[in-house]
Amino acid sequence: MNRALFALVTMTAAAAGFGACSSNDDSQSVLPRSAMLDPETCKTCHADHYREWSGSMHAYAADDPVFLAMNKRGQRETAGALGDFCVKCHAPMAVREGATKDGLNLDTVPRALKGVTCFFCHSVDAVEGTHNGALHVSDDLVMRGGFADPVANTAHRAGYSHLHDRDKVDSAAMCGTCHDIVTNHGAALERTFSEWQASVFSHAPGGATCGQCHMAQGTKLEPVAQAPNVFARRRHSHTFPGVDVALTPFPETDAQKSEVKSFLDSTLQSALCVSTAGGTQMRVLLDNVGSGHSFPSGASQDRRVFTEVIAYAGANVVYQSGVLDPKTAIVHSTDPDLWLMRDCIFDPSGAEAHMFWEVASTEGNALLAQVTFDALDPRFFMTHIERIFPRTGTVAATADRVTLRVRVQPMGKDVLDDLVTSGDLDATLIDKMPTHDVGDLLEWTAAGPSDTVLIDRIPYACVTKTNFNVRADKVPAKEHVRCKP
Repeated sequence: MNRALFALVTMTAAAAGFGACSSNDDSQSVLPRSAMLDPETCKTCHADHYREWSGSMHAYAADDPVFLAMNKRGQRETAGALGDFCVKCHAPMAVREGATKDGLNLDTVPRALKGVTCFFCHSVDAVEGTHNGALHVSDDLVMRGGFADPVANTAHRAGYSHLHDRDKVDSAAMCGTCHDIVTNHGAALERTFSEWQASVFSHAPGGATCGQCHMAQGTKLEPVAQAPNVFARRRHSHTFPGVDVALTPFPETDAQKSEVKSFLDSTLQSALCVSTAGGTQMRVLLDNVGSGHSFPSGASQDRRVFTEVIAYAGANVVYQSGVLDPKTAIVHSTDPDLWLMRDCIFDPSGAEAHMFWEVASTEGNALLAQVTFDALDPRFFMTHIERIFPRTGTVAATADRVTLRVRVQPMGKDVLDDLVTSGDLDATLIDKMPTHDVGDLLEWTAAGPSDTVLIDRIPYACVTKTNFNVRADKVPAKEHVRCKP
């Protein structure tokens, strides 16, 4: 569609949309398709949904400067062979409407077609594959949702869909097609959906779908649209918190950061055990109890999850591992004890790769999701992962205080540096990338309360702020073999 014509039609139809929230039994009386494509039209009747979505990473998907930089570089380095590989998930309606073929012109694409829009999600009527955005978008202009009794209205036809019902396991497949990515070399690069399928959350009572975690349901009853005859329901959120945040000015920034923090705090349980018998040795225990998939997940080749352990004797630091140097990417740390969780990626020759379009194989050491809720099942404790600090020996000094933080970088500094070096990313954005803390700082002190546990016949004093069972079986942390650290 001609851009100017699209804008004119959309503005006109959106203006008409202000009267479209009224109830009407005539299901054929609806807004034109051009208006329905625009999330601004949806705001008229669904103000809360729109506000939440407007600050989400779904709305930001086609504006994210890291995505734009990677796509630009990928198109250049593959001589255009990358095609719509990225943009069909980051701006799916722009691809379907013919506004872009490769995402290189997203700065000129109408705003209504950018990001993962209301029209796109609520028009999906079939899942046609397991990865790379294999969804079918209907042309019937029915907006699908999770309610079996939608209210008739003059804005759009509405219908129930199990793919949009967060309480139906099938709904995860709709999310999964863009959150499982297979490269042109056949590598399962992003595996969030398949990780969830392998977890207990996908099939057991007490599990959870993507929507149940990432679209939290409110506790109060309220109308889901501002229109006559719309009765109160429990509305679910459209913020979709995860780990990524907007790096450039964008709506709802503070709310987004707050939701990400709360979301991350619910994922892991941790414990810190300290022995001061003949020096100091520390054991960090982590369990991925709440994410429903591996941690990290998604673009795990670019994410950086690591532990920061600092031991003190009085005011002096006698040991540290995982302490960030703002000038050095964590993957380039010389720390011999660094516990870094990520995917390593390799090209068809087996050499370590740097960008996703090169990837033919991966090697990961993420914290795996739970496979059972049964504490009597031996597999229950297989996600209790343990790492010893230092890896060998002990710290000569006797510590009287030790702290632990689990830290997450949505995108590693090394990845950003690489994109800056190639001329595809603004260098000022590197400092905009946050480092999240998962949960609160965990602190052990010699004088504080602790739980004494014998490990390998050595007494350890353990502290936790969660329900971590420090006496349960534990599994040594998996180490990378083909890449360092």
